[in-house]
Amino acid sequence: MTTDSIGTRPSPIDELVQLLALETLDRDLFLGDPGPGKGRLFGGLVAAQSVMAAFATIDENGEDSDRPASLLHSIHAYFLRPGRYDQPIRFVVDRIRDGRTFTTRRVVAHQGGEAIFNMAASFAAPEDGITHQRPMPEVDPPGGLEEWTTLRARRMGIQEPTTFDNPIEIRVLDARSFVNDRPQDPVRKMWIRPRGVLPDDPALHTAALVYASDRTLISTAVVATGLVMGKDVMGASLDHAVWFHHPIRFDDWLLYSSVSPISHAARGLIFGSLYEQDGTQLASVAQEALIRVRRKKEK
Repeated sequence: MTTDSIGTRPSPIDELVQLLALETLDRDLFLGDPGPGKGRLFGGLVAAQSVMAAFATIDENGEDSDRPASLLHSIHAYFLRPGRYDQPIRFVVDRIRDGRTFTTRRVVAHQGGEAIFNMAASFAAPEDGITHQRPMPEVDPPGGLEEWTTLRARRMGIQEPTTFDNPIEIRVLDARSFVNDRPQDPVRKMWIRPRGVLPDDPALHTAALVYASDRTLISTAVVATGLVMGKDVMGASLDHAVWFHHPIRFDDWLLYSSVSPISHAARGLIFGSLYEQDGTQLASVAQEALIRVRRKKEK
């Protein structure tokens, strides 16, 4: 375990690892800690904890010794209600299907007696088949690029941070989109990586990537309006889907490229792609988000 510069608390990534370590209450019942915080609970944390709950019900060796180990290949989720930081989260897993190739789980997260998140997770045994991939976008390396948190604070006109407590480091490739008030092409590219070292656990690396995949997407859609996220508009994830194309290792920089083809009726659609530095596309993401213009206060 690493510690911060003060040395009295775990590093941001270690704190995330602790939050992803669910307590087992029963065979398919788990308890999660939302951790400290204010306001609305970050949806990516609930999604990542739900992934860990689903993994906990998968027998890697299989009840049948001839059955190969399964890897998570997709999740499809809905954010039902805003979560809070002041209550634990209870995760209920339904074992929908255990097949020789595909295994399906449903995970419902409850808080305060209400369902706040619903996720379908599909696991698949690796097999040979067709292979193709479009090339990764050509971009500059992450070195020397500014932090997402710094640019966002500057865009909102608030004090820039001196320390970073988010477990995911985000470096932005096109900083100009944070200073331009005119509508722009809703495309963004950034490098992401854990702010520390993750334990060597495939489920944990997959869950951490799911956590990271919920960052920055809404702002991609907002770029098309010229408005300022958090100041002029407010947003919340409605649904979230991730497809995993290769076994996940999240211990170095990944390119996160996103595009928003349309926004309408206070909802924005965003697609994302995650690439390793060698160009391998690890995962694909899709999200629809609620995006509302803030009402101006009357004087």
